[in-house]
Amino acid sequence: MQLLKDRILKDGRVIGNDILKVDSFLNHQIDMKLMGAMGLELKKHFEDRKVTKILTVESSGIPIACVMGYLFEVPVVFAKKVEARNMDLDVYEGEVYSFTKCRSYIIRVSKRYLLNTDHVLIVDDFLANGKAVLGMKDIIDQSGAILEGVGIVIEKGFQDGSKLLREAGIKVVSLAVIDSFQNGKVVFRD
Repeated sequence: MQLLKDRILKDGRVIGNDILKVDSFLNHQIDMKLMGAMGLELKKHFEDRKVTKILTVESSGIPIACVMGYLFEVPVVFAKKVEARNMDLDVYEGEVYSFTKCRSYIIRVSKRYLLNTDHVLIVDDFLANGKAVLGMKDIIDQSGAILEGVGIVIEKGFQDGSKLLREAGIKVVSLAVIDSFQNGKVVFRD
């Protein structure tokens, strides 16, 4: 998606060899016009799928997931990373390793919000090593629901996440795929 690529080149900041900061428009401050355009583009790729729920993991995936939920006219569920006293005790759990935080989390979704009749589209802001998606897929599998695909805003194509997911037969659509960072600049895959 050229609009997203242009914005990454304009406002994204490369840190080291593997981090792209896009917090000025994607996951700290949010450009809702861009978010809407990205949602419309992602929806085109999954219009042929039956989608009854959108699933993401807190917190950076929530904005794009909400746009997708609005466009598909279905509920958005986000897997929680933190246990709280007010959360249902009857939950599905999965493990997620965060590339940016260098730690593992247990994510949870209430069994009330993910049913065996659901057809789920996973949506997230970044795809790096694929662990967040696999953790959410584990939760979907536990529920008996059907995974319809994965929509990603930015994929780090130089990491193994998308390869791992595609080899497992999962439809993955990424709006921008980064091949590498060279001299502090983003190099996109064509």
